[in-house]
Amino acid sequence: MAQAAAVAKQPAPPRRRRGSATPRRLPYLLIAPAALLMLGFIAYPVISVFYYSLQHYNPTKPWRNGFAGFDNFVFAFTKDPQFWDTLVFSAKWVVVEVGLQLLFGLALALIVNQSFVGRALSRAMVFSPWAVSGVLTSAIWVLLYNSQTGITRYLADLGIGEYGTSWLSDTSTVFPAAVVADLWRGVPFFAILILADLQSVSKDLYEAAEVDGASRIRQFIHITLPHLKDAIILSTLLRAVWEFNNVDLLYTLTGGGPAGATTTLPLYIANTSVDAHNFGYASALTTVAFVILLFCSIVYLRLSKFGGEDK
Repeated sequence: MAQAAAVAKQPAPPRRRRGSATPRRLPYLLIAPAALLMLGFIAYPVISVFYYSLQHYNPTKPWRNGFAGFDNFVFAFTKDPQFWDTLVFSAKWVVVEVGLQLLFGLALALIVNQSFVGRALSRAMVFSPWAVSGVLTSAIWVLLYNSQTGITRYLADLGIGEYGTSWLSDTSTVFPAAVVADLWRGVPFFAILILADLQSVSKDLYEAAEVDGASRIRQFIHITLPHLKDAIILSTLLRAVWEFNNVDLLYTLTGGGPAGATTTLPLYIANTSVDAHNFGYASALTTVAFVILLFCSIVYLRLSKFGGEDK
């Protein structure tokens, strides 16, 4: 009886509390500030662009402001020839720039991946243009293309060309001149990404290929390129989007001229909004550009089978 009474007097074991909700919510609380900032600085502007694309909005002509529906889009596709001209030039600019940057970037990455004296200095010199801003790059090349003190002056001294020639004011030379200027800045981007991926290739694969008698070209085709597939796909996609949205270099270098010969769609949008104050129509053009980039990116990733294994 005494033992039973002692057991009865012992306090009951505490009940197990259910897991507190705070630890489960902690990760969401930690990312909440960043999510709110992204919502404010990304989501809100995007939604605003979609909203104003359906409006007639020009602060200098408030009496014309109001709901436009799809009038801005209809005008762009049916009554604005400059829209199609800038879209075609944008496609041409992206294809030429991304193709050449990939070609030269791959070549530079293969070169600086080799072992030789001064490799560290060579890598620094190859990658340094990528650290220069677009506006500063444009300023450098404006000086290089200056008709009085630039390249054409020294070529004229050598008997090549004429004095006072400006490559940026001639419709036949402005496109190659702009391409070269942007190549100087864009090639290091591909070189950096490709070099980083090259260093992860196992040397045993190349040694086995040499034992089997494979030449350097066959090693490059069957070992190097398959390993670089995802890096090339990702870098070309990113660079294509950036080149399509390229405004700073062309605006500073040529201003879209001469005679609109170097006006891309984003540059046309910038001129429409900033100079003409037609924010409604500029928002519609921005929406069209967004849809084009989204569609092309999805198709490119599907066709290239990014992230998948080659069969």
